[in-house]
Amino acid sequence: MIELKGKGVSAGAAFGPLRFFRRAERKAVPRIATDEPETELKRYQAASEAAKLQLGDLAEKVRAEAGNDAASLFETHQMMLDDLDFIDTVTKLIHEQRLSAEAAVEDAGKQFAEMFSSMDDAYMKARSADVHDISARLIRILTGTGDPGVPGNGPVIVASDDLTPSETVQLDKNRLLGFVLSGGNSNSHTAILARTLGIPAVICVSGLDRKYEGHPAIIDGQTGRILMEPDEAEKKLYLEKQKQQQEEHRLLNQLKGKPDATLDGKTIRLYANIANPGDLSSVLDCDARGIGLFRSEFLYLGKEDFPSEDQQFAAYKTVLEGMKGKPVIIRTLDIGADKQAGYFGLAPEKNPALGMRAIRICLTRPEIFKTQLRALYRASAFGNLSIMFPMITSVWEVQEIKRICAEVREELTGEKIPYSGRVPLGIMVETPASVMVSDQLAREVDFFSIGTNDLTQYTLAVDRQGVKGLDRFYNPYHPAVLRMIRTTVENAHKAGIWAGICGELGSDPTLLETFLAMGVDELSVTPRAVLSLRNRIRRLDSQKNREKLLAKL
Repeated sequence: MIELKGKGVSAGAAFGPLRFFRRAERKAVPRIATDEPETELKRYQAASEAAKLQLGDLAEKVRAEAGNDAASLFETHQMMLDDLDFIDTVTKLIHEQRLSAEAAVEDAGKQFAEMFSSMDDAYMKARSADVHDISARLIRILTGTGDPGVPGNGPVIVASDDLTPSETVQLDKNRLLGFVLSGGNSNSHTAILARTLGIPAVICVSGLDRKYEGHPAIIDGQTGRILMEPDEAEKKLYLEKQKQQQEEHRLLNQLKGKPDATLDGKTIRLYANIANPGDLSSVLDCDARGIGLFRSEFLYLGKEDFPSEDQQFAAYKTVLEGMKGKPVIIRTLDIGADKQAGYFGLAPEKNPALGMRAIRICLTRPEIFKTQLRALYRASAFGNLSIMFPMITSVWEVQEIKRICAEVREELTGEKIPYSGRVPLGIMVETPASVMVSDQLAREVDFFSIGTNDLTQYTLAVDRQGVKGLDRFYNPYHPAVLRMIRTTVENAHKAGIWAGICGELGSDPTLLETFLAMGVDELSVTPRAVLSLRNRIRRLDSQKNREKLLAKL
C-alpha cells in the first residue's frame, strides 16, 4: 500500500480505480497575420455564440444533476463571454496586430488570466481558471477540436494536473467517484463544483504519477489522504466513513428553512459572501438569510475603463431583485493593494497594502465614488440594500462619506430618480485604528462588519499574502485579534448597532462558540458553509461556557 498526501477540498471518501483525464489533442493555434480582419472577427463572434449555446446546455445538464448552485458557474461563463473588455481586447488584437481569431483569443485569455492569478484575494485569484476555461472552449470551437474525457468504462476516480469547470461537468456523473489533482486551488470553481456535487476531491497531491493508471485507490476529501492499492482493513474503514458522511449530508439538507438559533434561543444570522451576480443562486440554494458581503470590485477588475453608472446599477439591481427582500450588503470598491486596475492610474507603491486603496481612493477621487453611490442608491428601490465602506481608520472619513451620500441623494431627488429612503450605512472594521475608535465610529453608522483577514494582517504586521517562512507568525487565532473582535462587538452594542464578521474566521467552526459568547450578531461566509454552521449553532447553548470562553480572551 502506498500513501500519497494532498489537500482535501471536498469532504467525502471514495474507492475505485484511478483514471487519468485525457484532453483532446489540441491543434496548433494559427497565428499568421491576416489581411482580412473582419473575416476573423466574424469567426470569433460565431465561436462566441456557439460557446454560449454549449454553456447553456451544460448549465441545464448540471442544474438537473446538482441544482442551481453548480449551474450558475456556467451561466457566469456565459456572462464572461459578453464581457466588453475581453471582447475589445480580442477585437484590437485582430485589427491592430492582424492575428487570427484563435491567436487573439489565446493572447487575450493569457492576459486576463495572469491579471486574476496575480491577485491576493482567493476568490479573484481562482477566476484565472475560468478565463482559461472560456478561452480553451473558444479555441476548440475555432479549430474544430473535440471535447476531452476519461478513458475506460465504469466508476472511476479521476486524476489530472488540474481540471477546468467545463471539463469537470462534461464527465459522466454516473462514473465519477472523486477527483485527485496534482495542482488546483481550493477556491476554484472546480473545487466548488466538487463540493456542490458531493464528490470527494483532493488537490496539490505530491507524487501523483501516471504509473498509477488503473490502480485501485481510496481518497479522503477531508484529510487529503490517498491510499493506492489499499488492504482490506483500510477498505472497511472507508465504507464506514462513507456511510457516516452520507447521513451527515442528508441531515444538513433538512436544515433548510430552520432558524439559526441555539438551544437557549440565541440567534446569530447566517449570511453569504458573493463576488458577482452569478453567485446569487448559490446563496439561495444554501438558504442564507441574506448577503453579508457583495464585493463590488469585480465590476472594476479585468476592465480597460471604469464601469458606467448604468452597468453598475444593472448588476446591483439583479442581486437585490433576486434576493426578494432579504438583506443585501454591498461593499464599495476595494481597489488597490493586491487588487489592481491599471486604468485607475495609481502610482507605484513600495507597500500598497498601506497605501492608496479602498475608501482612500473614493475620498480623494469623489467622481469615481459618486458614480458608484448613484448606482447603489438607484438600485436600492428594488430591494433591501445596505452599503458598507472598507478600510476605515477615522471618524472624519465616515463623516465625509455621509456628506457625499447626502449629495448623491439630493441629486437623485432633483432628477426625480427613485431610491429607498432607508439605506443603512456600515463600515468594515479591519484596522487596529478602527477598533480603537470603534466607540466613536459606532455613533456614526448603522452596523459594523469585521474583516478578519486584513485585521489579522495589520494587527500582527504580517503580510496576508503568505510570505515564505512567515506562516507560523500569521495567526488569526492570536489573542490580540480575538480581543479586537470582542472590543468591536461590545462598542457596537453600547451604541445600539449590530456587529458581524465577514472574514475567513466567520466560517471557522472552532470559533463559533467564542463568537456567540462575544455576542456577534451575524456571520457572513461562503455559501457552502451556511448549513454546516447552522447545524452547529442549533446544537449549542450560548450561555453554557460563556464566562469561561470570555475569560480566555
